[in-house]
Amino acid sequence: MKRAVLAVIAITAGMLAGQVPAQSHDQGGNWLVRARAVHIDPADKSAPVGGSGASDRIGVENRTIPEVDISYFFTPNFAAELVLTYPQKHEVYLDGQAIGTFRHLPPSLLAQYHFMPDRTVSPYVGLGLNWTTFSKNKLLNGQGSLEHDSFGLAAQAGIDFRLDRNWSLNVDVKKVRIRSDVLIGGVKASKVEVDPVLFGIGVGYRF
Repeated sequence: MKRAVLAVIAITAGMLAGQVPAQSHDQGGNWLVRARAVHIDPADKSAPVGGSGASDRIGVENRTIPEVDISYFFTPNFAAELVLTYPQKHEVYLDGQAIGTFRHLPPSLLAQYHFMPDRTVSPYVGLGLNWTTFSKNKLLNGQGSLEHDSFGLAAQAGIDFRLDRNWSLNVDVKKVRIRSDVLIGGVKASKVEVDPVLFGIGVGYRF
């Protein structure tokens, strides 16, 4: 609930700010490239290990990572955004104790609506798909692993603060559905819901 409220606040604040008379800007081109620092906050939910006992015993560490996204504006309001990073390494915990690591690559493709693209403060929302591929699983001394791929919805809310024709500052919140079976000795032992919220801040260049 707290995370959903943060997203709503971000959009509401941006829309209200956009209602205030502000300097209009030349669009600066159809392409927008952003670089962000993104904090990953996983949901840390999981099914009982072995099918019985307590839930949510498996967790994934929080991390702050670099992110690059490329957007193309089909119209002043509608854009598509491809979100990219390099493979990220995460620690995995069982009952608070480290049991190994895995790497994942989580690109997302989102369709966006920008409410006031010619204003100094321009809020937007996006909805799309995430594909996460897991690799280099090193859980339980090689006995455990995650299934290879996860496909799920991705949603976002953000604000661009225009500095001039080309440059902008950006804040962004995304919620991504990432889930995987947990295998021990090749047999499903649990299911983990990573489902992270990603808080990002960065700069953009439009051309």
